Amino acid sequence: MSKFIKEFKEFAVKGNVVDMAVGIIIGGAFGKIVASFVSDIIMPPIGVLLGGTDFSDLKIVLKEAVRNGSEVITPEVAINYGSFIQTLVDFLIIAFAIFMMIKAINSLKRKKEEAPAPEKPAEPSEDVKLLTEIRDLLKNK
Repeated sequence: MSKFIKEFKEFAVKGNVVDMAVGIIIGGAFGKIVASFVSDIIMPPIGVLLGGTDFSDLKIVLKEAVRNGSEVITPEVAINYGSFIQTLVDFLIIAFAIFMMIKAINSLKRKKEEAPAPEKPAEPSEDVKLLTEIRDLLKNK
């Protein structure tokens, strides 16, 4: 049993697993930010341009709700395509943001790869090599 626990610890503590967990948590928070951005900032002006339409309220009612006074006996059956449009816009904005991030990261990687390697000092000329040999020979005498 201890071998199993040891293997699990090695797996759970590996950098890839921890990085993935951090990515999922940040991705969830980023998703909430984008959802708020879309529903609170982008969709209201689009709704005004389309005549005051709120996308989340768009639906095709297949069967009206059956009521007895204020009590709902049978709920309404509807296709809520407005929610789908909202989700689609959220997805497009998230995909665009991720595309821009990856594009920026790739351009940074390319710049790093294209950076010239430090130049090696130039080889000494034949005269300098000869003088160095003569100096070394004189030192050894």
